[in-house]
Amino acid sequence: MVTEACKKNHITVNGMVAKPSKEVFPTDKITFRKDQITQIITVLDIPDNRVGAKLVDIYRKNETPAEAYAHLELLKLSKEHYRKNGTGRPTKKDRRDIDEFGNEIKDEDEID
Repeated sequence: MVTEACKKNHITVNGMVAKPSKEVFPTDKITFRKDQITQIITVLDIPDNRVGAKLVDIYRKNETPAEAYAHLELLKLSKEHYRKNGTGRPTKKDRRDIDEFGNEIKDEDEID
């Protein structure tokens, strides 16, 4: 995933486009876009061996502005305004109920 992002020039290290084989050093700033937010990460230290996901935060500092996260929340709320989550395409039963409701209205108009 990260290799593909590097090949597409979506990741920068210290303002320069990074290749997948780019070495990073302490105090390097890594910038990338994730979930419509430009993330800024500063490398604090390089571990000697591989570490688990819980320990990664020891070696990096997230410097993404808080306004970016607030903007993401606004985007989520604006998307929910148009259509609620979980209300996707109507099922067959829903469609039949809608058709029957429409037919009842047409029948009442014909009677009058």
